Amino acid sequence: MRSIGIDLHKNKFTACFLEGDIKKFKEYKLANIDRFKQELREGDSIAVEILGYTRNFIKQINGLARTVVVNTTEFKVISQSLQKTDRKDAELLAFYLQKEMLPEVRMPDDNIAEIRSIANTRHKLVEMRTMLKNKVHAILNAHGIVTKQEDFTSKKGLDKVGTYQVNEGARLELEVIIDQIKKLNEGILKLEQEMNSRGSKLKGFENITSIKGIGEKSGTILLSAIGNIKDFENEKKLAAYFGIVPRIKQSNDTMHQGRITKHGNKLPRTTLVQCTLVAIRYSSYLKTFYEKIKNKKGSGKAIIATSRKLLYIIYDILSNEKVFEDFPNYKFKLV
Repeated sequence: MRSIGIDLHKNKFTACFLEGDIKKFKEYKLANIDRFKQELREGDSIAVEILGYTRNFIKQINGLARTVVVNTTEFKVISQSLQKTDRKDAELLAFYLQKEMLPEVRMPDDNIAEIRSIANTRHKLVEMRTMLKNKVHAILNAHGIVTKQEDFTSKKGLDKVGTYQVNEGARLELEVIIDQIKKLNEGILKLEQEMNSRGSKLKGFENITSIKGIGEKSGTILLSAIGNIKDFENEKKLAAYFGIVPRIKQSNDTMHQGRITKHGNKLPRTTLVQCTLVAIRYSSYLKTFYEKIKNKKGSGKAIIATSRKLLYIIYDILSNEKVFEDFPNYKFKLV
């Protein structure tokens, strides 16, 4: 049995074949990956870092060997290595694969991966739109025209911007910016429609959206981030995956809890917090929990703790295929 470490690039890769104490290095072009596939043996294991083109590499291997995907930014042996070469990285992957010590990353199926990509693209467009709205707000304020952010949420409000009395340069800026905001609105709407369409077909969609505070869009984002709930041993593992657990520092008998780790994708974590802010209004159960923490530690830590509590509820719902019937009293109905 061999452990094979792969240092992957866009058009080539370096492989380290490790069998016992014997190691060999070879370089391949991705366009000629069949040569690598022909050299694989039954029982081989492959370790490869997660990159934009890793999914295609795994598809090319097509189950010919067990494949372990690694996030090297979280694997300090490689990310902080003083000797950064293709051969050295491939060797380290092979060495730690042989010892079964690599932190494996879950690779979602194609549909989940596409939903995640669509959701992240939509999020970036929303951020761009917010930035442009802020610019419109600043230009008008500079001309003594007081506006609110909500004034630019509708087509009517955007069209009204063109009626304000501003100088020639500012008018040109506003025309271009308003045109871009309208185009962004169209693009965001198309992406949301696709997200909602795909999300409604995901397993657990009815379950998660039965929680007041979690709508179609947020439910789709959360489900695409979670993937298969059975991949998580318990709710604490799920919370760690979302990066919503505190950092732990321990020295001798002293243990200190710091800020949350913020591991993983920011969008699902932000979405969870936004859902929690809404859910608190409907749930006496969550509101009581939030207020208790808030009185002791402040609103910031309280909302994070309550978000973690909501994620535990989500874990319970998805694991046991439950649907909320009476959220304020935290009751379920079976489906």
